[in-house]
Amino acid sequence: MNADAPSTAVYGAPEEMLAVREDLTPMLSQYADCCESHDDALVLFQVGDFYEAFCGAAETVARTCEVTLTKREDSTGTWPMAGIPIDNAAGYIERLLDAGYRVALAEQVEDTSEASGLVDRAVTQLITPGTVVDEELLEAGRATYLGAVARDGDTYGLAVVDVSTGECLVTGADRALALEELERLAPAELVVGPDCDLPILSFDPMVTPFDASAFDLDSARETLSSYTTQPDAIVESEAELSAAGALLAYAEYAHGEEKLEYVSRLTRFDPREFLQLDATALRSLELFESRSVRAGSTLLDVLDETACALGRRRLEAWLRRPLVEREDIERRLDAVAELTDDALLRDDLNQHLSAVYDLERLVTRISRERANARDLRSLKATLDRVPELTDALADAESDLLRSVRADLDELEDVRELVGDAIVGDPPQEITEGGVIADGFDSELDSVRSTATDGKEWVSNLEAHEQERTGIDSLEVGYNQVHGYYIEVTNPNLDRVPEEYVRRQTLKNSERFYTPELKEREDEILRASDRADALEYDLFCEVRRDVAAESERIQGVAGALAVLDVLRTLADVAVANDYARPEFGSENIDIDAGRHPVVERAQSEFVPNPASLPRGSIALITGPNMSGKSTYMRQVALVVVLAQVGSFVPARSARLPVIDRIFTRIGASDDIAGGQSTFMREMSELTEILHNATEDSLVLLDEVGRGTSTTDGLAIARAATEFLHDDVGATTLFATHYHDLTEIAGEYEGVFNLHFTATQTEGEVTFLHSVADGPSSSSYGVEVAQLAGVPHSVVDRARTLVSDGATENDSRTDERETATRETLDAYIDGLENGHEESEDSTTADQQVVADELLAADLASTTPLEALNLLSELQNRLK
Repeated sequence: MNADAPSTAVYGAPEEMLAVREDLTPMLSQYADCCESHDDALVLFQVGDFYEAFCGAAETVARTCEVTLTKREDSTGTWPMAGIPIDNAAGYIERLLDAGYRVALAEQVEDTSEASGLVDRAVTQLITPGTVVDEELLEAGRATYLGAVARDGDTYGLAVVDVSTGECLVTGADRALALEELERLAPAELVVGPDCDLPILSFDPMVTPFDASAFDLDSARETLSSYTTQPDAIVESEAELSAAGALLAYAEYAHGEEKLEYVSRLTRFDPREFLQLDATALRSLELFESRSVRAGSTLLDVLDETACALGRRRLEAWLRRPLVEREDIERRLDAVAELTDDALLRDDLNQHLSAVYDLERLVTRISRERANARDLRSLKATLDRVPELTDALADAESDLLRSVRADLDELEDVRELVGDAIVGDPPQEITEGGVIADGFDSELDSVRSTATDGKEWVSNLEAHEQERTGIDSLEVGYNQVHGYYIEVTNPNLDRVPEEYVRRQTLKNSERFYTPELKEREDEILRASDRADALEYDLFCEVRRDVAAESERIQGVAGALAVLDVLRTLADVAVANDYARPEFGSENIDIDAGRHPVVERAQSEFVPNPASLPRGSIALITGPNMSGKSTYMRQVALVVVLAQVGSFVPARSARLPVIDRIFTRIGASDDIAGGQSTFMREMSELTEILHNATEDSLVLLDEVGRGTSTTDGLAIARAATEFLHDDVGATTLFATHYHDLTEIAGEYEGVFNLHFTATQTEGEVTFLHSVADGPSSSSYGVEVAQLAGVPHSVVDRARTLVSDGATENDSRTDERETATRETLDAYIDGLENGHEESEDSTTADQQVVADELLAADLASTTPLEALNLLSELQNRLK
């Protein structure tokens, strides 16, 4: 993780400007001030209809946003300049964020029509990956977290907030568990406290430097106390207090506000209250991200039939943190079961929820005074669905559905306020007028009436004057420069009444006004200006009144989100023939289980049972591509779905409650981190052996690869014995080490499974069906043929196998043993000072002897030893 953007040179005031600071024009001086006050961001400076950047920042904007680099010239010199249009700024800002920059918007905070000189500008918003609130920069159905990490001795505090919805979570744990939770929540941006030694993470957040004093306990407590009257109920350690306080302080700084009023849902949780899935498990099980380019290839994709953004975010949250309390799981399952049995209710709920807007983000905009009239009407449209949803759930029997119904506050006062105040189809901008409905405010109605009466008088004036003057071509008009006028063509000027006052001369006509028309014009303009001002004030008042109910609105949003997820899980269960899991068993017992993602991508999928006694180890053999990895993953996904509260892809499933799922599947190297594939594999195995419990589910795929057969098999066997004797976790272990299957006869609870295949005339057919006992063959050559390896290579490999693989394996083992013995004896002889002949005392021979003495036999594999001996022998020859 790097706390710096790609180039910090664009941050702060440009040095070339500072060198001539006293001579800068007022506007560029203003720009330099903004850059100095926000030296952690790239400043975009409003100039008319554009956001402009200058000097190095301009070059960055031009390069990153692919816009033209221009220049601005004044008495102090020529300044590189690049700009982006304000009306289309979101797309360009997104590019800057993606490139790793923080963006500060310095906007005009003074009405240009009222400014006597330089328009006042100030930074109104700091935009970073974790502080984004603009709808155009957010993914509708995804939470975007800002995170903070603090440390107090061995305890780490972690806090995250979604500033677009107001959700705030706090937790604390030891370093390992805190890092796991950090990986699971994956905030887009991190503020890190002093002495927090974070490793390289599996995701790539922006790491933002922030004032260290914000992490001080007194400062943090003061900040947190402004959000809750009981901060000790939110945090349980000094590390948690430090993280939560600094997080909220940074969020306030980014948005230029003393307090984010809508952040009212501060919740502390213990990671152990949920099924723990570390970054490796999330990646291996492909819950949210897939290694496949095929669309819809994650578990979230399979489940996501949500009707609204609220439900989509809640579904992801449930998947990230499945439950471990059986009572809570059963409450969800009861609700899903009730909905699976009532298709009409599901359809009714879907219809209403599909019309629901994103209440959480709406109330955020309302609270931050960024909402327009259309946002308020969207709020009302959503709240209007609540009574219908309440009626739909009137006969609900399950405890959770009844609870959701009780939480659906119909907010009649808010609906009535918005319905009375805001017109049905308001304009986009508040300042355009026509936002407040007639009848809402008597003063506004009166002022509007004055303006309307005046406009009606003007509209009748044309016909009146035509009749009075006899000039049929006479017209009454209006423009913003000259106001109302009476226009008469040149041939009729001799008939113009004396009281007409000339206002403007045109090529073919003259424009006039009368004292009465001027009086009406002034009256209309005064009334229109007054109406606009009244409308704006009334709208702001209505918006503040709605914002005061933000906590109630967020409560409704939460109930709608839960209802949408429950309906979604029921729809998916019915559509895919999922079964309700049963809890209370000591063993994992799945009948005709299926992989929820793979089965959707294939026309035919072979279901398989899984019967795993508590603490047992199933050794799974069989050829590549036969289904071993799919089988292991589907067992884990059944567990995950069940503890989310979902039905599962199986004929039936009887399960215990699992505390953690560990996976060691498909490791790859980490060149940047200095780890080979084998080292990554061993690191993942280490994590499992240290942290798994008897209530855990462990998936192991090919432990021991990347080293010699002897060493790999030894590691695999030792790990199996340790899991059996010391850990007691229920384990699925897929392996190609057929010698490992012999352990099943030596340990109670270790048994063999294999995936079946048939072979006819050299062609292998995978049946994707699991059976008892070890596999008789790995069919490696046949798999190579299926993969398209050249026929000559396949034929040669088949010949070598038929010539006696067993003897070759035996000779290989003997050769490895002999090599080690020979090398050990030779080194031992050198160390004991055996005298060499005169010929062997040459310089070259001494070098060989020195290299042999320096060899680390304890960490040398047989293959490496053979290579070393071969090299030294060649040199001696």
